Amino acid sequence: MTRKKIGDLLVEKGYITPEILKAAMAEQVATGKRLGAVLVDRGLVTEDQLMETISERLGIPQVSLANMVLPPHAIQRISAETARRYTVIPIFLIGNTLTLAMADPLNIIAIDEIKYQTGCEIKRAVCRSSEIRQAIDQYYSVADSLHDIIGTRRTDVEEDIPVVTAAQQEEAESPIIKLVTLIITKAVNEGASDVHIEPEETSLRIRYRINGSMREEAAPPKAVQNEIISRIKIAAEMDVSEKRLPQDGRFAMNVDGAMVDLRVSTLPTIHGEKVVIRILDRRNLLLSFSQLGFRDTIQEAWNAVVRKAEGIVLISGPTSSGKTSTLYATLQAINSVDKNIITVEDPVEYSLSLINQIQINEKAGLTFPICLRSMLRQNPDVIMIGEIRDSETAHMAIRSALTGHLVFSTIHTNDAPSAITRLIDMGVENYLVTAAVKGVLAQRLVRLNCPHCLASYRPPETLLRRAGLMELADAIDFRRSTGCNQCRDTGYGKLTGIFEFMEITNSITELILQGASLSRIRKDAARSGYIPLFEAGLEKLMNGAICLEELLKETSNIEDYFGSGRSGELEERRAVTV
Repeated sequence: MTRKKIGDLLVEKGYITPEILKAAMAEQVATGKRLGAVLVDRGLVTEDQLMETISERLGIPQVSLANMVLPPHAIQRISAETARRYTVIPIFLIGNTLTLAMADPLNIIAIDEIKYQTGCEIKRAVCRSSEIRQAIDQYYSVADSLHDIIGTRRTDVEEDIPVVTAAQQEEAESPIIKLVTLIITKAVNEGASDVHIEPEETSLRIRYRINGSMREEAAPPKAVQNEIISRIKIAAEMDVSEKRLPQDGRFAMNVDGAMVDLRVSTLPTIHGEKVVIRILDRRNLLLSFSQLGFRDTIQEAWNAVVRKAEGIVLISGPTSSGKTSTLYATLQAINSVDKNIITVEDPVEYSLSLINQIQINEKAGLTFPICLRSMLRQNPDVIMIGEIRDSETAHMAIRSALTGHLVFSTIHTNDAPSAITRLIDMGVENYLVTAAVKGVLAQRLVRLNCPHCLASYRPPETLLRRAGLMELADAIDFRRSTGCNQCRDTGYGKLTGIFEFMEITNSITELILQGASLSRIRKDAARSGYIPLFEAGLEKLMNGAICLEELLKETSNIEDYFGSGRSGELEERRAVTV
């Protein structure tokens, strides 16, 4: 029985009419293009409709490359030129069978040529041409550099070793330089915050952290591991010969006309040095408070407290919660020619104009307390301390604030009220805390739902019960993204912040002086307008920006706000919000 042609199937499915098919076939004869290309180019069918029909007609699978990591040994079987000429890319190599993702699986010439070049049996899968072209750019940019590297390597051993000139050495290293540049450039363009280069026993793994999640990328072979790591260490001015101890360094690189700061950290592992490159894109310094995720009420209160003449303003939160970004945005907001601003950081992440920045160097004896003593002789208006991590630094910060300076710093606590008890635990007297601290901001980073695949859903009852939303579940339109090509099937988009702010009012001052418990301070702060992190995140939950699972994951201390004395108050506030 003769199978139906693709054009007839398109008509049968109702995607086109017989008249459109006839006109498209006439254009096909005149132009030499394939029928599917004619229909897609003219906007008569979508690429998805065409792929679905081809998959049904040929009995071959339809694939998406967005969430696939293609194996390097399969990629290397065909050249970049062949892949681009026929819009194909290898996705599997099992034994002697090579599976190709093809935009046009009916292209017999392409199949025969690749079969001849590789000596493999060919299996076909249909895929969007845009996805294939993106994958070719992604994988063959690395593969092309690898080909150059392999071409410059000596494959045999000769007794007479020639003298290599400096120019020849630079030329030989250029493919490695190109490869490292490509890895970093791709990470920057995709919005990664970190690049992880991880040696394993028989392979080298490269992963990017994008929007808080790790994603594996195409990786070069194990054979070039040492060259890649050495190149990065040279650029970061690290000791290339030292492979037994951790090292830190930094360098800058121009990516698409913008300077990007790169902070490098190495760590010896059993299979070689692991390298992590933190990407510090200076364009992020231009973010406003609203772009960081500040609500209008918090932004107004924050703007008021950061423009005080003296006192300590703290930002609390765990590692990678965005504290540094908030600090730098704040410094940018108050920075001016008539202010003398000095920072002491470990490490300095961004270089800011008009601001004097000091890098901590504990090996040389340059610590936070020592820097603070010297900074006070420099007549500063504003001091920024990267982190209060010990009693000595805390006392120096308090002293600086009490002598007429505005001090910004970060502290590791679960929420804003806990920052007060943390200072007291460090040995700072209660009366000094109340005299110096003006306000505390706590924050978390949450992943936004992907707007392209957003759908309503009902969270499991266990989560609703944990969030205290069982009674309000039917009144809330919970939204969660299902995963699509735009978000690489993760369901998440960019990061945003959720914030809580506690100003030190007269009543809170009295409680601190009395040695009141943390729960009493929280309760009093709530009466003054303090809204905890979970409560602040509810606004983003209500408008569908984030899902309940993400909110609960990042506000793990929600239990502190439920139970004795607070559940009724929070339920009342939620009811008003809804």
